[in-house]
Amino acid sequence: MAPRRVSGESVVLYEQIRNRLSDYAPQQLALDYPEAAILVPVVDCGGEPGLILTQRAAHLKTHRGQVAFPGGKRDSGDASLEHTALRETHEEIGLPGASVSVAGRLSQVMSLHRILVTPYVGVVEGKPELQANPGEIDSIFTVPISFFMEDDRLRTDTLGFQDHTLYVPCYQWGQYHIWGLSAVVLVDFLNAVYGAGIDLLEPPHE
Repeated sequence: MAPRRVSGESVVLYEQIRNRLSDYAPQQLALDYPEAAILVPVVDCGGEPGLILTQRAAHLKTHRGQVAFPGGKRDSGDASLEHTALRETHEEIGLPGASVSVAGRLSQVMSLHRILVTPYVGVVEGKPELQANPGEIDSIFTVPISFFMEDDRLRTDTLGFQDHTLYVPCYQWGQYHIWGLSAVVLVDFLNAVYGAGIDLLEPPHE
């Protein structure tokens, strides 16, 4: 079935991503915590696929100044977590849900504040004009996926998660550092869709 919201070259990209995610079994965490959802927005970036990311506002109480995918907590009126991801993305960066075709979801992750986060991958139509909500977002930027595929990390952080030690990359793009939960979601996306083979359970080889 063709996507309802995208056309042209975006359809090809959507089909590629959807097909790859159809072979992927995302991890579902059996945890009774408040829920949130984020969008991993794939967009044209100078003629190649890229990802839209944000830098959270410096005045926020949690995760201030950190790089994140757009998204937020589920509201009681949200019909689904996918709806949450699209609604929050529109509120944070002005990207209309009608311009996004959701191709599938990734593994759930849990934030430091015990929020259960479900990421959705969406293909964005064209080159939309984005507007950062100053109450939540300081800036919006786009990174080519090819940059992440090189796995040229600034450092590797050691994080604990569900009795496991994760070796999570930190990538630097200009002034931005992409690390922590956002990097865990990013690596899951790269592995599931592009076969990057980045192993979070093993330290990187020197």
